[in-house]
Amino acid sequence: MTSNGKGALEGAVVAVAGAAGPAGRATLLRLAEAGATVVASDADAARLAEAVDEARYAHGGATVTGDTVDLLDLDATREWAARTEKEFGRVDGLVHLVGGWRGSRTFGETPLADWDTLHNLLIRTVQHTSLAFHDALQRSGNGRYLLISAAGASKPTAGNAAYAASKAAAEAWTLALADAFKKEGGEGGPQAAAAILVVKALVHDAMRAERPNAKFAGFTDVSDLAESIVGVWGRPAEEVNGNRLWLTPQT
Repeated sequence: MTSNGKGALEGAVVAVAGAAGPAGRATLLRLAEAGATVVASDADAARLAEAVDEARYAHGGATVTGDTVDLLDLDATREWAARTEKEFGRVDGLVHLVGGWRGSRTFGETPLADWDTLHNLLIRTVQHTSLAFHDALQRSGNGRYLLISAAGASKPTAGNAAYAASKAAAEAWTLALADAFKKEGGEGGPQAAAAILVVKALVHDAMRAERPNAKFAGFTDVSDLAESIVGVWGRPAEEVNGNRLWLTPQT
């Protein structure tokens, strides 16, 4: 596989968690364009169906499927991973795009209920997808587990305590997966990689239309994120495993 060109992921099977949002839609489109078989999941069945149809019709002949999976249920997530590998013969990637944000005006006003919500959205789903797909990614020979994270995880602000702490925990969990891939690779080096793509925030066309005068300084366009995701397979596993790949100036 190479990082450039429309057929960069020809023959690869890539699962995308949290596929129905703007970033998910852009990622499905780019993966399909690159030739991958794309297996998408989201909790919102209607939005997922729209995203899958969009990617499928944009690239005639592309295999793009959708599955409503409760990623807060470990058994259901394991079943999704097993079903995907059984149906398509392999799994070469899991792109984790499940998101969510809660914040407050000041640190003292932080509702701990926000932590409970974000723990489920940003940590528990990472735990479940990583545990469910670990073996299949290792078997792939060029597997990738990609977490999309935020610069705020490394530099928390007063009003973002719950969000930053949740993202930092998700990053730590992903780095533990990377260490597993490293150890399992032995002297030959890792055969799969877990990496973190770091953005300040994401922007898409609808946001620009709503706020035409906003500059969105330092934001990453969802299409650029999708391009970076595809590019990770073109780099050696040893080079990206356990690393934060910054798509915004490092803080």
